[in-house]
Amino acid sequence: MSTTIKDVAYKAGVSTATVSRVLSGYSTDPIGGVFRPVAEKTRLRVIDAANNLGYRLNYTARGLKTQSTMTVAVVLPELSNDFFMDVAEGIEQELNICGYTMLIASSLNSVEEEKKRVLMLADRMVDGMIITPSGTLGDHIQALADRGMPMVMVDRIVEGTSLDAVTSDNEGGTFQLTKALLSDGFTRIAFVGGEITYSTARERLSGFSRALAEAGIKFDPSLLCLGGMEMHDGYEHMKNLLQKPNPPEAMVAVNLLVHLGIERCLLDMKAKYPVIAGFDEAWFSPFLPACRYTAAQDAVGMGRRAGQRIIEKIRKKRAGNGTGTENSEERIIRLPVKINRTVPVMR
Repeated sequence: MSTTIKDVAYKAGVSTATVSRVLSGYSTDPIGGVFRPVAEKTRLRVIDAANNLGYRLNYTARGLKTQSTMTVAVVLPELSNDFFMDVAEGIEQELNICGYTMLIASSLNSVEEEKKRVLMLADRMVDGMIITPSGTLGDHIQALADRGMPMVMVDRIVEGTSLDAVTSDNEGGTFQLTKALLSDGFTRIAFVGGEITYSTARERLSGFSRALAEAGIKFDPSLLCLGGMEMHDGYEHMKNLLQKPNPPEAMVAVNLLVHLGIERCLLDMKAKYPVIAGFDEAWFSPFLPACRYTAAQDAVGMGRRAGQRIIEKIRKKRAGNGTGTENSEERIIRLPVKINRTVPVMR
């Protein structure tokens, strides 16, 4: 005979309602519909009772009854990218604290695949969704939000939507990176990489351009190497730059993968190393021969803030205070990036 919630309640000395709230992660304050954690002693007693009896909450049945599955869908462009996995780690940390489970899927950097994943996950009755958009088309995301699905964008922003978002200060970070190169005396600086359909690339290019303009430097269009966010894109851009009669003295790499591609090309070509300021930082950045500056993003922190925001929106909708899609004073959260000068390990 299977263990029931009544058995757990009897063993723990609490009501079945308390068991349900504990295993869901919350109790409800009757004043204002505010969700608060269950008292720690009670929570531990219920969990111990459930574990000793081998009780498992039937989430499918619970979801049909409460119209809540305690799951949040996360759609990211690619799961092989360490940056997005760090974002996912931050999201999972926050959801876990609040008793939610994460369902994760990859859009493969394709808007069409993104549409399929979003609809598939919505059909599974997720309580909310966090998404990194794959392009400039956000109608399908906005339409789902308009139907009542709590939605939050992370890392990238789709203009023309009214969705909340958590991202880095891309414009400000690249502005500071470029200023650092200018302070070192470089004036012939290239901007390498960047898929302009992504808000991150547009904002980083904007910061680069602003720094040059404020320094009174007329930018050479031949040093603007747009296109792509992957290693092979950085490799090809660097190869083309090396063929120019007057290659750049320094460059700003749009992200870590492009930066790695540039470094690999320089190594293969046995070329003179320019100075690179790269957006993004990794533990191995000091081992990159051309790297002088990095703009370190808090990817885990970005994920945690996105997790916090989606939980807020889900709770607001559940409490009957709206759909969770209304505009807020702080609709877009931009986390600061830290500019670091790389301490060379080898040259």
